[in-house]
Amino acid sequence: MTYRSKIAWIFLLGFALDLVNMFVATVAYPDIGHELQASVTQLAWVSNAYLLGLTLIIPLSVWLAALMGERGLIVVSLLIFAGASVLVGQADSIETLIGWRALQGLGGGLLIPVGQAMAYRHYRAAERSQLTARVMSVALLVPALSPALGGLIVDNVSWRWIFYANLPLALITLLLARLWIKPDVPASVRPTLEVGSIFKQIASPMLRTAMLVYLCIPGVFIGTSLIAILYLRGLGYDATHTGALMLPWALASALAIWLSKKLFNRCGPKPLLLVGMLLQCAGILLLNEPGLIVLAYALMGLGGSLCSSTAQTLAFLDIPAERMGHASALWNINRQISFCLGAAALSALLSALDSFAITFTMAAALTLLPLFAVLRLDASTVRTLLHPASEPRHD
Repeated sequence: MTYRSKIAWIFLLGFALDLVNMFVATVAYPDIGHELQASVTQLAWVSNAYLLGLTLIIPLSVWLAALMGERGLIVVSLLIFAGASVLVGQADSIETLIGWRALQGLGGGLLIPVGQAMAYRHYRAAERSQLTARVMSVALLVPALSPALGGLIVDNVSWRWIFYANLPLALITLLLARLWIKPDVPASVRPTLEVGSIFKQIASPMLRTAMLVYLCIPGVFIGTSLIAILYLRGLGYDATHTGALMLPWALASALAIWLSKKLFNRCGPKPLLLVGMLLQCAGILLLNEPGLIVLAYALMGLGGSLCSSTAQTLAFLDIPAERMGHASALWNINRQISFCLGAAALSALLSALDSFAITFTMAAALTLLPLFAVLRLDASTVRTLLHPASEPRHD
């Protein structure tokens, strides 16, 4: 196995850990609430605390990586994550559980941007769509499978074991990081903390466009899917049938990831993003037609994942290796914001308008917001990055 493949596997395992902990806890809410006598508001913080810890630590990841070395930081982050998982499982009150979830988020927030920067740094521009396909496959499979697996654990053992179950994967990733990542060269100068330098990466038009796409496509889908659950229950769908609608979404998403991998280098990002936006927009509008719900979810999966896969590759296309850590940190901050902002914005719209039809129409319009930024992408610059006259070889 090549060195870059080893780095990619470590990042993907860490990314899977992060996603599991974002999606698995919700199935345990009723049991946690009953045992720890928690209110609905407190239960919401079981997830929010994790996301908060994740987001707060990301701006420090570049400085900490320079201070401790990338391998050292990944090892420490996994130790924090594993230790916090045990403490969450042993929590005897909702307040302590929320506190340990925030610590768990700090561990995950250190792991993801550093691992992502290392992985993309070892792939040439023309090969990054292959890495993105693997990243997006994890992003598709883990959210689809983790709630079901978490439900089995909660029903047959205890809600505490959905957190203890993190330990085997965390320890395997820790062992591989120790064995596979080369020791860092000690820094000759003590690094200074420059959080502002992360936000200077927004000057990259490709990263800026990719971030806008992620806010308005996956972000809007997260909010739309939450609103759609309420809408479908009003139409008479039970929980099982509502959950089953994610199957056409997942199948269409898998097709989109494959298409992005195959077509990114050949067609460039612009046509893929434009088609993806239009497909998701059409899918959201079709939610207003009860007889076309399955088609609506399929179009949202195809369009949304085509955009998110393409944006992930585009984001790092023109970032030099020495700035990859800063760009990765900024990308992950934007990713976390998109998850929260879409749900908050569309929930507020529904509350204010009291109309599913108008809310879905506005969500479809928000999906098209990056249109002009995508149209301004410089196709010749992208083509030069993807097909240079000569490229250095990597191991």
